[in-house]
Amino acid sequence: MAGFFDTKIEFLKGVGPQKAALLNKELTIFTYGELLQHYPFRYEDRTKFFKIGELSAELENVQIIAKIQKVELVSMGNKNRLVAHVADETGEMELTWFKGIQWVQKKLPIGGVFIFLGKPALFGRKWSIAHPELEPVTVVNEQRNNFQSVYSTTEKLRNKFLDSRGISKIMEGLVQGSLPHIQETIPDGIRDQYQLIDRQEAIKQIHFPSEPNLLQRARKRLKFEEFFYLQLRLLKMKVTRTEKYKGQVLGNTELLTEFYNNHIPFELTGAQKRVIRESFQDLKSGKQMNRLIQGDVGSGKTMVAFICALIAISSGAQTCLMAPTEILANQHYEGLREFADMVGIKIALLTGSSKKAQRRVIHEDLLSGELKILIGTHALLEDIVQFKNLGLAIVDEQHRFGVAQRAKLWAKNEVFIPHVLVMTATPIPRTLAMTLYGDLDVSVIDEMPAGRKPIQTVHRFDKDRLKVFGFINEEVKKGRQVYIVYPLIEESKKLDLKNVMDGFESIARAFPNYPISILNGDMKADAKEYEMKRFVKGETKIMVATTVIEVGVNVPNASVMIIENAERFGLSQLHQLRGRVGRGAEQSYCVLMSKYELSKDSRVRLDTMVRTNDGFEIADVDLRLRGPGDLMGTQQSGITDLLIADLSKDAPILILARDAAQQVLANDPTLNLPENAPILRQIRQQKKHAVNWSRIS
Repeated sequence: MAGFFDTKIEFLKGVGPQKAALLNKELTIFTYGELLQHYPFRYEDRTKFFKIGELSAELENVQIIAKIQKVELVSMGNKNRLVAHVADETGEMELTWFKGIQWVQKKLPIGGVFIFLGKPALFGRKWSIAHPELEPVTVVNEQRNNFQSVYSTTEKLRNKFLDSRGISKIMEGLVQGSLPHIQETIPDGIRDQYQLIDRQEAIKQIHFPSEPNLLQRARKRLKFEEFFYLQLRLLKMKVTRTEKYKGQVLGNTELLTEFYNNHIPFELTGAQKRVIRESFQDLKSGKQMNRLIQGDVGSGKTMVAFICALIAISSGAQTCLMAPTEILANQHYEGLREFADMVGIKIALLTGSSKKAQRRVIHEDLLSGELKILIGTHALLEDIVQFKNLGLAIVDEQHRFGVAQRAKLWAKNEVFIPHVLVMTATPIPRTLAMTLYGDLDVSVIDEMPAGRKPIQTVHRFDKDRLKVFGFINEEVKKGRQVYIVYPLIEESKKLDLKNVMDGFESIARAFPNYPISILNGDMKADAKEYEMKRFVKGETKIMVATTVIEVGVNVPNASVMIIENAERFGLSQLHQLRGRVGRGAEQSYCVLMSKYELSKDSRVRLDTMVRTNDGFEIADVDLRLRGPGDLMGTQQSGITDLLIADLSKDAPILILARDAAQQVLANDPTLNLPENAPILRQIRQQKKHAVNWSRIS
């Protein structure tokens, strides 16, 4: 089987070396197997014909049957366009070509009746289609009953007659030739259980559907297969890890009991208690914990992590907490030092800025076991940082750390691999969590601490600015503080600076009596720190900043967040920024300022922010708008290697596929049963071809 699908595409009928080189370059397609997996991205219903009088701008590609009345060459400066005037019994329209004019002109006899296909657009009062596909009317194609596959292509390929139709032509030969070589990859039992058609039929129908129902079934089958093997790999990793890596038994709760009975500053939510219970089960199980804690901004993940650290320390182990930035590491340190002091635990901070003398003391105290909690950035991964007994590694914002970095953490204990607790403040939709973190156990803190009022969010246009300034004034008079945030314009630091400086000047003019801070990415670390401290202490009332405050410090007195040019921000960023306020008991507000003209996506983003405070709902909308690749950055780019399945739209199929993978591994962890032979064969195939899924961390 492998032999056939590994054949280079230049040997395929209708391709040859030239076209093959283009397909290599333009679509990274080198073999029969890769071309076969170049699935259509949409289908055109060639069963339906429209009359010219029925056309509307909402329609995508339409088919019309019309008679050619006149063909003319229209000059535009040094460029020409070909215009064909056509008509049916309901009206007239124009068809226009800007390229390949001579070739098209020969095909358009006056009085000829053709089927034309393309997207209609209204120019003045007349409908027009640019560069339609055309073919003469015959008895066969007038009565046809099929769906035409549309393949993605490029300009360079089109110039070599490899447009969608050209690809379809060579695909026809390939599909026919492939059918005898296509082997089943999903066992009969699973196919029956989930009502999946066989692989051969699925490949045939995905490229050349004979009816809508079969096309749906083919798509479901191929999506299921993709998800099944992705989940199988992740779950197998999890099973292997659980069996292979023994965990240190951390079951002593003395410190936790003391802290909970005498010092804890607030009542834990039900969700926090549940997640602590789940983590404690792992810590004392003797198996290595690998758990993801998901929770919205302000849901209390850090307190859960600290309580887990207390269990580890009571049991004779040390804990480290790794954050992606110095600002965040500092914030964790300041917050946790207060709690650590209450129970007499030594805690330290290690970042790139730590002085040599500080580092030396930290290294010594770690080795002696005196230092119980070390908080830091990537500096924790340096070889010189050695623990006496690292029992628990807490990682904040995991998606910013790769697999190699996690492995370095693991190596910090030679006897037992440390338990790992990953915290993320970015709510991740369930589908994405199951894929990105399929090898982790997931706990969700889906409850906010008592007494927290939901942040009121409104959307205002630039014309409402005076009213917004009036509102800021009222809030500051009440003793509150205000953030005003400007977006970063990636392309130009100068523009960023200008944006913030202009903002600062207009705010200073509007509020001459209030002290104002300014914060932007270009400022030196100590200047940032100084401005931030002034704001924290309440010495300044308004903070004008770029997005550097997205992961800034906690200011309970700040109750208003104004986001300028809100349409330029992504949803998760807007949600993170909004989470900077609402930390105190007072009612907090978020005002989204934007220009009047908004794109469709921008409008959806802003409406979503106004409608809900639920981070998980926001994350779902974000996933639909942006797709998984953008959300997770390059680290997890492997998930965008899905060829047909879509994490934002195919959640139900993903859940079925994961259930099926769990079922298979529960019954046959080594995949040695005869009925699972297709799975084993497919895994070997994938390994051989080094599928990019391995990049998922």
